[in-house]
Amino acid sequence: MFSTTGFRNFGFVCVACMLAVAGEEVVFQDDFRQGLAPGWSWIREEPSAWRIRDGALELRVLPGNLWGKANNAKNVLVRDAPSLDGGELEITVKFESQPTGQYEQVNLAWYYDDSHMVKLGREIVDGPVCVVMGREERDQTRTVARPPVAGAWYHLRLIVAGNQIRGQYWAEGAGDWTDAGVCDLPTPAEGRPRLSLHAYNGLADREHWARITEFKVVRRTK
Repeated sequence: MFSTTGFRNFGFVCVACMLAVAGEEVVFQDDFRQGLAPGWSWIREEPSAWRIRDGALELRVLPGNLWGKANNAKNVLVRDAPSLDGGELEITVKFESQPTGQYEQVNLAWYYDDSHMVKLGREIVDGPVCVVMGREERDQTRTVARPPVAGAWYHLRLIVAGNQIRGQYWAEGAGDWTDAGVCDLPTPAEGRPRLSLHAYNGLADREHWARITEFKVVRRTK
């Protein structure tokens, strides 16, 4: 059982409430059913390539890239990350996609700018669909993990505490969370962290859409 305070009905779920479970606070939640909650913004928006449909945010997987120096991916959705001063943050989301091209992907990211981020996503790498966790600093990239994971959808989770970030996934048919990897946060020269949802490396001649639901940010204190 839990109670909520400060709930405002904008036609979507946008919750900042304290759960009865000690040490857990739902900082933000968006189900994308009626639109984007206040606080989201687009980088290089392509309006025709995103939509709210059938209870989900859908992003068309367009050509373009964020990995390395290209930094030309469109429809990079961002919002300010909550402060880490109050405890560990957990950011979770559900992705559904049907990638067919090499490096075609949809990601959840702890994002400072196009050159500094840690991403966790669903991506084709050399044949299979994988969960890929990658770190980028000053456009220098490092793959932290890329286990092949079958299934039509994944829940993905980034856990951020102090200077470290951990990636986890819960794939269709699995019974629990599985660790993907862990790394330290990048250190940009300036700017505060944001949370990002984005898709890129799509094929120009194929119209693929990634479905995104169940976005939630939780703060946990010991």
